[in-house]
Amino acid sequence: MSSICDVTGKQPSFGNNVSHSHRRTRRRWNPNVQRRRYFVPSEGRHVRLTVSTTGIKIIDRDGIESVVARLRARGVKL
Repeated sequence: MSSICDVTGKQPSFGNNVSHSHRRTRRRWNPNVQRRRYFVPSEGRHVRLTVSTTGIKIIDRDGIESVVARLRARGVKL
């Protein structure tokens, strides 16, 4: 499962682990993404999205209809 949010576009960020002796090794921070199923009343069907927790809050705030319209305008196939 790729860790990219469909709504916000969040993806992993990269950096260093720094040990006590100050040695650096590369690491990545994954966003908290989850597969969620939303019912879109205008289409009468469910849509499955990979969304971060910020994306879930955006859907709660704006509504699934407007988020789906924004995704379609961006060219995402649902």
